[in-house]
Amino acid sequence: MSNAKISYSDKEFIAGLKTGDAEVLGAFYKKHFPAVLKHISSNRGDLHEAKDVYQDTIIIVLENVKKENFELTCAFQTYIYAIAKRLWLKHLQKNGKTFLLKENAEEKLPDLTDEFSNNDAHELNLNHLAISIKQLGEPCQTLISDFYVNKLSMEEIAEKFGYTNADNAKNQKYKCLQRLKKYFFNTKNKEE
Repeated sequence: MSNAKISYSDKEFIAGLKTGDAEVLGAFYKKHFPAVLKHISSNRGDLHEAKDVYQDTIIIVLENVKKENFELTCAFQTYIYAIAKRLWLKHLQKNGKTFLLKENAEEKLPDLTDEFSNNDAHELNLNHLAISIKQLGEPCQTLISDFYVNKLSMEEIAEKFGYTNADNAKNQKYKCLQRLKKYFFNTKNKEE
């Protein structure tokens, strides 16, 4: 195993997982488990629970990459983290502990639809999100769209908006997300 490759690209991971390559699977486990463990241990989980969630995540990933129409629309790590996060949320919901969940992935747009289980609620939630985004106004509306939809880097956003550096752009994005959350929950509460 001393010749084992240490790092794989997203395409190499997917190709290796499709064919059942043991080296790729081992590298996959080592590379992505720490982020899952960190999220779960930050949200009232332990190492054993993190391993269980990660095993389930691997099974889902393996099933999905082997589908003929599988297409990755984000970074592979983001895809894996989203599956693990959703599985952990389901575990917390099952045990009545969703109020304990902390968001520790600052670069990810919060998934405001996780708490809804049926399609009607999901549709209503998406409607609230759309209304909330419209309420944001500029520059937040464009900044969030540039980061999450157009996949611009913080450096590109800083240049586009005239911020002095990527850290200032990141701070502005954070403030915009906080406003978005506030608008979202205000809109949602008015409907209830």
